[in-house]
Amino acid sequence: MSTTEIAKPGGRPAAGAGAGPAAPLDLGELAGLRTVRARHPWRWAAGLATLVVLAQFAHGLATNPGWDWATFRLFFSADTILRAVGRTVELTVYGTVLGFVLGAAVAAMRLSRSAILQSVAWAYVWVFRSIPLIVQLVFWFNLSYLYKRFGFGIPFGPTFGDFETVGVLGALGAAVLGLGLHQAAFAAEIIRGGVIAVDPGQREAAAALGVPRWRQAWRIVLPQAMRGILPAAANEVISLFKGTSVVYVMAIGELFYQVQVVYGRTGRVVPMLMVATVWYVLLTTLLSIGQYYVERYFARGADRTPPPTPFQRARALVRGLRARTATAAATGGRS
Repeated sequence: MSTTEIAKPGGRPAAGAGAGPAAPLDLGELAGLRTVRARHPWRWAAGLATLVVLAQFAHGLATNPGWDWATFRLFFSADTILRAVGRTVELTVYGTVLGFVLGAAVAAMRLSRSAILQSVAWAYVWVFRSIPLIVQLVFWFNLSYLYKRFGFGIPFGPTFGDFETVGVLGALGAAVLGLGLHQAAFAAEIIRGGVIAVDPGQREAAAALGVPRWRQAWRIVLPQAMRGILPAAANEVISLFKGTSVVYVMAIGELFYQVQVVYGRTGRVVPMLMVATVWYVLLTTLLSIGQYYVERYFARGADRTPPPTPFQRARALVRGLRARTATAAATGGRS
């Protein structure tokens, strides 16, 4: 039976199946082969279509008079808008601090061995995750309707002093309380999830070495849990930052409320909404940058050589360009 032979470049035949051991490869022949790139026509077509759509959108932004960029430039850095941005950041900071401090306590209660603490913490998370944020804010804003005065003293006994609810829990206080209590329910689950994701063997090894429980939690468990906590926690902070727009129902001068006031007076709805949009995007970008560096800091235990930051990549690119330019100048442009 004859075998089929396949011609190689240079005319040397290659034995087919069953023709005995193949001859050793000639590296010179392999070097002479022409390399052909894989073609991806549909990938290029999809990319081109995407660029066309983006170009059309950019053209509309530049030429459509409805965007009214003159009004946008006029109000983007106006004093009223800047004060509203400051109030939005203030609400976000207060709500985040209160939410995560209380959330850490609720998470510790859920992780405790006390059935009472576990039940109370579970009920708290269940209730505050079930009620919409706007309902909670309106409720706390009207708390003085239920309790005219608050007092402190012996439970079910005499009080040593009291104060009016309205004088202490105004619109801003009610907003911070509502945002913080709402945030705490989600923060508790984020923290609990990060803690239980840590290998139990870490705590067992620390206990075998005689490490105190508080030190186990602070120096061993928490640094490892932070890698799982941070992405979800940062996402919640960004959601809270945007969720502060809900407090407009309480007539607090945050960003969205102030934008509504301006376009209600001027009728310029679209440019004022763009003012709010750009400010939200800018501040969210700053939060995302902070998240990146905090996550990079807590990843030191897992990544001995963390990936370079965007600034480090940019500096490396600049150095590479300078080196290539210097080399080209030294060789007179010859490759």
